[in-house]
Amino acid sequence: MTFTSPSAEYFHKVVDCQWACPAHTPVPQYIRLIAQKKYTEAYLVNWHSNQFPGILGRVCDRPCEPACRRGRVEKEPVAICRLKRVTADLKDANVRNFLPASPQTKNGKKIALIGAGPASLTVASDLLPLGYTVVLFEKEKRAGGAMFTQVPRFRLPTSVLDEEISFILDRGVECRFGQELTSLKALLDQKFDAIFIGTGAPVGRDLPLPGRSTPKDKPDIHVGVDFLASVSFGHKKTIKKNVVVIGGGNTAMDCARTAFRLGAEQVRVVAPESYKEMLASPWEKEDAQREGAAFVNHLLPKEFRRSDGNLSGVVFQRLSSCYDQNHQWKPIPSGEQDVFLPCEEVLIAIGQDAKLPFLDIELTREGAGGTSYPKVDPVTFQSSHPKVFFGGDAAWGPKNIIWAVAHGHEAASSIHLFCQGLDPRSRPAHGKNLVSQRMGLNQWSYDNAYSEAAKQEVPHHPVPVCKQNLNLEVELGFDEQLARRESSRCLNCDIQTVFVSDVCIECDACVDICPVDCLTITPLLQELGGELLLKAPRQNQEQALFIAPVPQTKRVMAKDENLCLHCGLCAERCPTGAWDMQAFTLT
Repeated sequence: MTFTSPSAEYFHKVVDCQWACPAHTPVPQYIRLIAQKKYTEAYLVNWHSNQFPGILGRVCDRPCEPACRRGRVEKEPVAICRLKRVTADLKDANVRNFLPASPQTKNGKKIALIGAGPASLTVASDLLPLGYTVVLFEKEKRAGGAMFTQVPRFRLPTSVLDEEISFILDRGVECRFGQELTSLKALLDQKFDAIFIGTGAPVGRDLPLPGRSTPKDKPDIHVGVDFLASVSFGHKKTIKKNVVVIGGGNTAMDCARTAFRLGAEQVRVVAPESYKEMLASPWEKEDAQREGAAFVNHLLPKEFRRSDGNLSGVVFQRLSSCYDQNHQWKPIPSGEQDVFLPCEEVLIAIGQDAKLPFLDIELTREGAGGTSYPKVDPVTFQSSHPKVFFGGDAAWGPKNIIWAVAHGHEAASSIHLFCQGLDPRSRPAHGKNLVSQRMGLNQWSYDNAYSEAAKQEVPHHPVPVCKQNLNLEVELGFDEQLARRESSRCLNCDIQTVFVSDVCIECDACVDICPVDCLTITPLLQELGGELLLKAPRQNQEQALFIAPVPQTKRVMAKDENLCLHCGLCAERCPTGAWDMQAFTLT
């Protein structure tokens, strides 16, 4: 086994929340700033990697939270997402002055962005400071994409959405709203140096079952994303009393909650999978249930029933499962009698697809039929046409906003390299910066005490009040006191335990004082294939294991990063300074 200095990737993986975030937001850094009441600084730390802290602090799918190390020492992770919202809610009004400005002198390169969703807006934000002329094409009369059309206002207020979008557009984007693009070839003929397509996946899947036809003047069956868009634009204002929502994802939850606000009295969410298997985030399901939605599982729709032309209900087949042994989609009938659920309107939320009618040039595609997407390089986001780049849901199908942001950053880097005549794959590897946090013999510049505080619950408006107001934001967010309590639960995983083996005297002081037994000085047992005898069993093979030789003997210092609480006691106890607590920054 060889020993090398830990790489940027090694330290990055130790910061589990940042590693899990597609945009690599430095989570512990902004949480510490919240604890210090430096809300504007915390907002800007967020904004550097994700231009929508206020938006994603409300509607992010939170890939960071299941990865949070706090969830390994107790049940609940840190409320990372809602702390992100704190930075937006409590930032200074003049935060706009701290954002990068666009230079007066342009670099002569002109970029077209198709679609005004999060991916395109991120590309614009990254390219504007570099002197690019950015032209944004959007068929609607406003920016936001799915953030406006598919996310209800009771989750994401228009004021929050418009503010953060304006931070980008007001820096010099040439906006062409209300212009639906019909020909990509015509756009290429306008001599744009590169084109980015970020039109999302706006087409909801339908259910062409018996009884699906409905009068255009009195529709009673709606595709979920179209229903949400109609509500957002003010076209749909009422709904019948008894509603069935078909689907188990986040869109289905939004449809159910929106239906209550339009006048529904009974809303049932029907899904073919079990409650646990439903694709909706756990908190989305909890919110829908809190407001009165009933969940009915293991049912597959077969037929829409009508009486005198009006919808009377839906017939469902009972399933024993909807997945095979390899967890591939395969509905398995239970053999029980079909179920009829009476209802007056149905909302179908069973998936979405991209819509690219303007693609009139030859692009290599992958997939087949309705699932066919242009082939996109997963590193550069470049299509088979060198000038055309993709990102967000238009590239690989529906995901979520934070993934679209990550795609936008990577695509912007590729576009910049391409426009400078360089290979878009020649992007530099991530680097690292480590700064000691020592301020005294046993004093650090961060609060290293382990907090036993329980996870703070986000206050909500009362359910009866919420269901009467389509635009009333349900969550009130953390105030300063709750924010400080919750931020204290962060384990500061980016404050790394850095080891200098040359000065270690193998006194075992660090091993003795470690409260979680993550340190072991042990022989490297070559006869066991390099296996180590650790003080505590290694339970997470995916988490990094630090190994370094120590000078006095032929043993090694081993540290199980999965167990470490970053408390700094090893560095405080070490008599030679072999251990230090150093803040890691990904560069």
